[in-house]
Amino acid sequence: MKTELVITGIGVLSAIGQGKADFSSSLLEGKHSFGQMKRPGRQKEIAFIGAEIEELIYQDDSAEKRWRRASLTSQAALLTLMEAWQEAELDHVPAERIGLIVGGSNMQQREMLNIFETYHHKPHFISPTYGMSFMDSDVCGWCTEQFNIKGVACTIGGSSASGQLAVIQACEAVLSGQVDACIALGALMDISYMECHAFRSLGAMGTDLYAHQPEEASRPFDQNRDGFIYGENCGAVVIERKETALKRGIRPYARLLGWGRAMDGNRNPNPSREGEQRVIQQALGQANLSSKSIDYINPHGTGSLIGDETELQALRDCELTHAYINATKSITGHGLSAAGVVELIATLLQMEAGQLHPTRNLQDPMDASFNWVRQEKIAVPIIHSLNLSFGFGGINTAVCLKNER
Repeated sequence: MKTELVITGIGVLSAIGQGKADFSSSLLEGKHSFGQMKRPGRQKEIAFIGAEIEELIYQDDSAEKRWRRASLTSQAALLTLMEAWQEAELDHVPAERIGLIVGGSNMQQREMLNIFETYHHKPHFISPTYGMSFMDSDVCGWCTEQFNIKGVACTIGGSSASGQLAVIQACEAVLSGQVDACIALGALMDISYMECHAFRSLGAMGTDLYAHQPEEASRPFDQNRDGFIYGENCGAVVIERKETALKRGIRPYARLLGWGRAMDGNRNPNPSREGEQRVIQQALGQANLSSKSIDYINPHGTGSLIGDETELQALRDCELTHAYINATKSITGHGLSAAGVVELIATLLQMEAGQLHPTRNLQDPMDASFNWVRQEKIAVPIIHSLNLSFGFGGINTAVCLKNER
């Protein structure tokens, strides 16, 4: 009998909402929080547009001191993990049988830049804890300590595909028997003005075209797209066997039917039509689904000039123009390492609601033959969905889900 993997808990935060209830309602209404970014270390010479979280609210008095010492990335991880943990009731699973895969690398660049600018003339005064906090493993450390996670725990880096890579790795950790439940966490990538300038120089991040109309800047798949717009996001999902979830009385969101991952053999940022096509076919093949079975696609869809066109070509090649398609990044911005998990959560919440969120600013689609959800939400039942995430360095991933609600 084939093992059935399911998602039993979710946690999410972004500039449009903290927690799944706020996030879901804002998503379906197409609300946004785009504007000039204000966090220290995000602006220098150019007023970059993005979507920043106003305030992180942590309601655990016993951990208040530790909370204040944690970085923005670690704070976001603790919050999303708490929501997913509580929903999946992981307190009833032995600590040694719980795993954690954190998707992301170089996640705390703004934090590191601010420390450098404060202490580069007086390095002897830097806090000793910097010897731990600059490492990505520190995010794992915060989470495993706070939640007493004693199974497998590590970070996995795959650029903007990191979150979905973490989901795939978590699935395989459960399938292999390493753990009974595994949390995949797409970490908040806290970028600085250095990364913003570099992304813009690469032609990936949006220019000043919409500097005076930030609400119009993020426009995936629109003819007038201008590059991706950054957004602070973090998400966590709990993955386990369906039988163990049902024994605890947990009702799963969805079943993970299949996935794919493939490399292009290219360290550059340019995407590959062939690589994207391969992972879609891998995921469909493992799920034992035909293209016609897919009701909804949550694409990578960043607003990149080359990336969006390549993705539509791959979807066309795989005969997926019939499926409903929208772009979550048009509302949340591009969460980079967090994107794969946050967009998976967006898919789960839409499947549960029986509604698909609008695609902000999709006024003139690149290809009208696709079944776009434009600037108004629609009500539609979704059984099978496909999520796509791609990253610099030729990293391609895809995941197929089946609605369990």
